[in-house]
Amino acid sequence: MVATSITFEPLRRADFPLLSAWLGDPLVARWWNHEVSAEAIERDFGPSVDRTDSTTMFLAATAGQPFGLIQRYEIAAYPEYVEELSTVCVLPPGALSIDYLIGDPASRGRRQGSAMIAEFVAASWAEYPGAAAVVVPVSTGNRASWRALEHAGFRRIATGDLEPDNPLDPRDHYVYRIDRPAGA
Repeated sequence: MVATSITFEPLRRADFPLLSAWLGDPLVARWWNHEVSAEAIERDFGPSVDRTDSTTMFLAATAGQPFGLIQRYEIAAYPEYVEELSTVCVLPPGALSIDYLIGDPASRGRRQGSAMIAEFVAASWAEYPGAAAVVVPVSTGNRASWRALEHAGFRRIATGDLEPDNPLDPRDHYVYRIDRPAGA
């Protein structure tokens, strides 16, 4: 059962221990491939908390209980990523991308991720009026992730070779896209 209301709070340093625990969970670690020491969490997430990085990060919660992390960025803010992603698909003007995880095991397999993605993307249109679309590449092996995107209204637009987040994975990726709705 999916919660009816998801809130998004900016990630804070006080959330780092929770984030470290989530990133250390074997299912999350399989796809996120992050170090979980306090120093690594600070190095990787501190700039976003300080707003010195182009990526903004949020904890997703229902009834005040955090269950996931979702981050958003303008693809153009990362030229090397634009170059790589442009080899497999056309990037629309002002395109955004997101990354996400469900850290709370009890929230997995209940379409909570799809609801989080859909609500977050809907809120993103107002914050990024120049964004024509949200484009998300996903490892072909991460079925739960690409199914969550599909349930949130994304459509698969390409398949191609991209650098994997986890060096153990092949380069095969699906690329998903959702366009700004009329009037958004």
